[in-house]
Amino acid sequence: MSVNVFLPCRRGSQRVPHKNTKPIGRFANGLLELKLLQLSSTREIDRIFVSSDDEKVLGFAQSLKNAKIITHKRDENLCASSTSTDSLIAYARELIGKGEILWTHVTSPFFGSKQYSEAIERYRACLEQGYDSLMSVNALYGFLWDSGKPINYDRSRFKWPQTQNLTPIFEVNSACFLANARIYRTQGDRIGQKPYLYITDKITGFDVDWQEDFAIAQAILEFAQSQRVSALDLSSFGGGG
Repeated sequence: MSVNVFLPCRRGSQRVPHKNTKPIGRFANGLLELKLLQLSSTREIDRIFVSSDDEKVLGFAQSLKNAKIITHKRDENLCASSTSTDSLIAYARELIGKGEILWTHVTSPFFGSKQYSEAIERYRACLEQGYDSLMSVNALYGFLWDSGKPINYDRSRFKWPQTQNLTPIFEVNSACFLANARIYRTQGDRIGQKPYLYITDKITGFDVDWQEDFAIAQAILEFAQSQRVSALDLSSFGGGG
């Protein structure tokens, strides 16, 4: 099974300027440096396609001189904040072409080598069980409401049930999508009709989207470094699915 990573790194982050390469923890080249270290150390991964319009991103990736890493200068029309994910799916399909596509982001700093290996192994097993793809999710056990009423419990039975007894709702955290290129081609999607939900804990599935997220990630990485925890495997803070 050939596993090829699609790692999109657009230049123009509005919420956290220079989010991909802004120094964090001991990583002078930021989340990009950490993610490429994690991915290139994952033995099940064959190639890593770094797609960006940012010369700093492309230059750093090329400077690693790693045979696994392939850089691609993305067209400007696919780099706007208004660019749809559907357009990127078509682009990833053309860029990678065949095999299994693992779509991930630098903004998932705590989904490390151990988690990628486990997700790929789980994906292989799931294909034999009738699933056609995999995506990572957070399981939400909170009191969730919509339109003035709860959506995951019945207040006529229990006004405030124990949270562990609530029906979980799953939030896609975008740390990992796995599907064959055939699904990209025939369904125009990065998941199929029957995806396996790979559940992560809160830290492993943490997504850096806002300035406060970046500050939290910085604090966790500094603590991990003080405890001499490898950035490749942050499972001391949380496990996989």
